[in-house]
Amino acid sequence: MDKQLSQYFSGNLPRVEELELFQRIENDSRLRADFVQLQNLSAVSSLLPLPEDSEVGQESYDVFMRGIKQKARRKLCINTLKYVAVALVLIISTVLGTLFLQERDANLETNSLYVPAGQRAQITLQDGTRVWLNAQSTLTYPSRFSRNGRSVEIVGEAFFDVAKGQKPFVVSTPELELQVLGTRFNVYAYPDGEYVQTDLIEGSLRIVEKRNNGRVALLNPNEQMVYRNHTMEISPILNPDRMLWKKGVYSFHNERLIDIIEKLQLYYDVKIVVEDPDIFNVRYTGKFRQRDGIHEILRIIQKIQPFKIEVDTDNNIITLTK
Repeated sequence: MDKQLSQYFSGNLPRVEELELFQRIENDSRLRADFVQLQNLSAVSSLLPLPEDSEVGQESYDVFMRGIKQKARRKLCINTLKYVAVALVLIISTVLGTLFLQERDANLETNSLYVPAGQRAQITLQDGTRVWLNAQSTLTYPSRFSRNGRSVEIVGEAFFDVAKGQKPFVVSTPELELQVLGTRFNVYAYPDGEYVQTDLIEGSLRIVEKRNNGRVALLNPNEQMVYRNHTMEISPILNPDRMLWKKGVYSFHNERLIDIIEKLQLYYDVKIVVEDPDIFNVRYTGKFRQRDGIHEILRIIQKIQPFKIEVDTDNNIITLTK
């Protein structure tokens, strides 16, 4: 295996050498195909249980890398299918797509990475851009970017650390288009959510509405934009810790419990019926670990605002009453 490629996926490649690696990938079709394969394998691996214990996490990754180095590529691909089945991850990438990688800009193959409920994932794109995906989210991206630009689509929630470059980077949601060159920002755009929110950490962000004649908003660092009912509202970031979901922590700041429950439905793919919504109008500030699961989180909330929990496992419904 290429030494730089191995160091990159093990997290040991110096930042200064990453640009050199990506230039080599651009000019070497075989290296580019190896990169795409390892990129997808790395994304699948990150969807397996994510322990906070660093030793367990390192041991899991070491096993992954040894499998890559010791087994033939064909056998590795077959074994990878087992991990995909366990993680319930959908990665669409055909053999024809690999062949088309040899062509500069024609027939670029599109990949989709879906993160199931209660999970999260991180993937590095061909240009070096890093993307973290929250639960119930889908990232659609090309195996490699074209000469004209870098474009991806997101449904759900994602954090982008965009690699700097001359080509613009465009993130598309069902209602908005976000245009950047090099920046770090979070996007919350679940299809069942009542709003779309973008938080800009670094750089600059140009947001274009896909309807209403393409209204435009510009974000500066430490600003957030909430898009609701075709209206854009810009304000300072109220809760920087909300991006902690990248590390498996859900953080809420002065939010109504009823709104927190709405988000938990999206994160854990469960229907929560609140029969007495008035009792959930109290506001709450706190953090939950993703790995604790929806039932444990509800039990914690129950200590703040007493209510009864009824679970219908067959229909995946949780009912909350007085």
